[in-house]
Amino acid sequence: MTIQEVTSRKDEQTFDCKSIQIDPKTLAIPIVAFANADGGVIGIGVSDKTRKIEGVDPHTEKRNELLRVPLDFCNPSVPITTDLVPCTDKDGNDNHILLMYIPASSELHANQVDEAYMRVGDKSRKLTFEERIQLMYDKGERYYEDTAVYGAMVDDIDMAAVERYTELVGYTKSAKQYLQENNGFLTTNAKGEEQVSVACILLFGKYPQKFFPRGRTRFIRYKGTEERVGAEMNVIKDVTFEGTILDQVKATIAYLETQVEEHTFLGQHGQFVTNRDYPKFVIQEMVVNACCHRAYNIKGTEIQIKMFDNRLVFESPGRLPRMVKPSNIRHTHFSRNPKIGQFLKAYDYVKEFGEGVDRMCRELEANGTSHLSFHLDDFILKITVPKVTENSNKVAEKVAEKVAEANKKVTERLIEKANAHGERLT
Repeated sequence: MTIQEVTSRKDEQTFDCKSIQIDPKTLAIPIVAFANADGGVIGIGVSDKTRKIEGVDPHTEKRNELLRVPLDFCNPSVPITTDLVPCTDKDGNDNHILLMYIPASSELHANQVDEAYMRVGDKSRKLTFEERIQLMYDKGERYYEDTAVYGAMVDDIDMAAVERYTELVGYTKSAKQYLQENNGFLTTNAKGEEQVSVACILLFGKYPQKFFPRGRTRFIRYKGTEERVGAEMNVIKDVTFEGTILDQVKATIAYLETQVEEHTFLGQHGQFVTNRDYPKFVIQEMVVNACCHRAYNIKGTEIQIKMFDNRLVFESPGRLPRMVKPSNIRHTHFSRNPKIGQFLKAYDYVKEFGEGVDRMCRELEANGTSHLSFHLDDFILKITVPKVTENSNKVAEKVAEKVAEANKKVTERLIEKANAHGERLT
């Protein structure tokens, strides 16, 4: 991360800036919050209010004090890594800022007074007792992507895929060194044997389905609005996508785009308008969420995407995390597989953690359709996306017309005001 990226980046789900003058006990709060959520980066030596660069070089004792915070004020301690980034401070002197990289943790962390926090958007929110218990249960599932895959060896890893990723994230050592040094992708057990993690196989495996036969995505198109079986079976398309998670995401989104109908017509203002059955962002976000957040320890079924005449249904193995409920899902985020989430974020399939569901709902609202609906059937989470109908298109068009009319009135008032003062608008 460069100094330009640090100073221009806003505080959000995985990033925060803090002054070098911050109290160590106060710094423990965002560290704990990041560790309990998706991980993140804290830039120290940049004012969180003005974004002016203070630097850390003249404050050696204070810097060392802050470096001990993850050990002295976090329980259990948080295993951070750090980096010093060269910069020119607000006074024009050569200086450095300190970057703290906090990983997403499979443990529940609290500060020195036993308060637990979680990162929600750009805030570190204190958890209630009930939320704290729920988070402890949710974090239990995070162990799975880090567990070793029985029988998997280094030869099962596509090193070319690793190299493409290391080039993308700016890692300059070898592909194997990256796996050994990052995210526990490649570890060594007590016998000196190399072990490959679940996340590593799913992201970089030559053929992940060798170890996860149902670690795939299946698209089923039904004729009508109901799912029928036997003599009345109404399946008209049935396609399966395999490979790595990135392969599946790309192929599934591309195929769904061929199944979404578009309707172009001449609108009331003489301009052509194109409406889709399902907004493009919603399609992409739902596919990414299904692949990123499914419970891969549930091996009896794959992700299934079912298209009916009036809706899309995404069925993904695993429940909603206990922290996340239909009532708060638009603004509460928890990654079941944070390493997979970080990988997809690097490929720009995840924009900002925690914003996807809210944006999907906003896009559906803009199209005049109802919200996403959630249903849990045993261990399968089913999310229904309603089709944008002709009536909802009319609603959306009316909204657009009202906005255009309001803009027109504002422009007319500005012109009248300018004419009254003998001015001319260009």
